[in-house]
Amino acid sequence: MTAPSILVVDDNPANVKLAFFVLKARGFDVRTASNAEEAMAEITTRPPTLVLMDLQMPGTDGLTLTRLLKADPSTRGLIIIAFTAYAMEGDAEKALDAGCDGYISKPIDTRLFADQVAGFLRTAR
Repeated sequence: MTAPSILVVDDNPANVKLAFFVLKARGFDVRTASNAEEAMAEITTRPPTLVLMDLQMPGTDGLTLTRLLKADPSTRGLIIIAFTAYAMEGDAEKALDAGCDGYISKPIDTRLFADQVAGFLRTAR
């Protein structure tokens, strides 16, 4: 069985490295993008099973990219999880309203992170 593919979209190299390491150790096929343009190129080339989407990025932010992906019939089915350090009241609702399928706040708990991602994959199936 092929491992689910995860695309980590985040402009912070430390966040990307940590998420990559934890998910790869769990057996996921992990790719990364540091901005919306790189994310679109990855999604177009090889659509992932799940996208961990940073909401605050320079240029096109994660909420805008999520809306674009969910509006496009060819990418509407992607599982998109908001992956953000912004955990203020109402932020989860903004992410869900934009089309995100779930929400994980940063910093991640490395003991729970892979299980959280796996849970979103199970729920979506």
